Amino acid sequence: MPEPLLIGVDFTSRPTRRKPIVLARGGTTGAAVTLAALDRFEQLEDFGAWLARTPGWIGGFDLPFGLPRELVEHLRWPTDWRACMQHYASLSRAQIRDTFAAFCAARPAGAKFAHRACDRPAGSSPSMKWVNPPVAYMLHAGVPLLIAAGASLPAHGHRADAHRVALEAYPRLLARELVGARSYKGDDPRRHGDDARLLARIAIVDALADGRTRLGLRLRLQPGQRERLLDDGSGDALDAVLCLLQAAWALGRPRFGLPAQVDPLEGWIVSA
Repeated sequence: MPEPLLIGVDFTSRPTRRKPIVLARGGTTGAAVTLAALDRFEQLEDFGAWLARTPGWIGGFDLPFGLPRELVEHLRWPTDWRACMQHYASLSRAQIRDTFAAFCAARPAGAKFAHRACDRPAGSSPSMKWVNPPVAYMLHAGVPLLIAAGASLPAHGHRADAHRVALEAYPRLLARELVGARSYKGDDPRRHGDDARLLARIAIVDALADGRTRLGLRLRLQPGQRERLLDDGSGDALDAVLCLLQAAWALGRPRFGLPAQVDPLEGWIVSA
């Protein structure tokens, strides 16, 4: 039986030509993960259509799939994940911002945000953040596309098309293992030639190619791909590849490497 298509997605809630959604496509052969192509989507609708028409994939997506239980219960929103997501999708971004800002304003300094159980082991931002980075808006834009595409989300107990599996990934989790707290990307085009960040990207790509990560996988690149990953100062292409590696790691494990006990409302970040 052939291995399924693997994808890694660097997501943005408002894609443009300058800041598109980047999707890495590939597959595995033993412990090697081959990068087949990097695709760009400048509109959410085009990205959602690709997910829906592509017959089978297992993907790592750099966006949160769930909200903290503490937040949901405080707001008295549905605690069933699908019902919660339906309610969340019905809100405008302004409503989300105002609701979450009011929640934070009533809490003490140093504990403004509610966290999911996976945030601290992954080192990720709380999924209710609406700025720097606006992951709350990414959840708002991305999860409805996955549901509409018929994807199964195993961390949330959501079963749909068994041949389309969506896993929450976090590229910084893998990058941190390789370069620590060093910055390897930035959204400001004026700093895309930053030598320190370029050196960090080189260190990451070389380590992935050599298989020097705890995932036990080796990245196999085709001619020109290494240069493309290094030349992209935004880090979007590299982040998509890091998500691809996390999806490949999950593919080879029971229950996609998810812990035995996962809160289906909150979900989990693969390999955390």
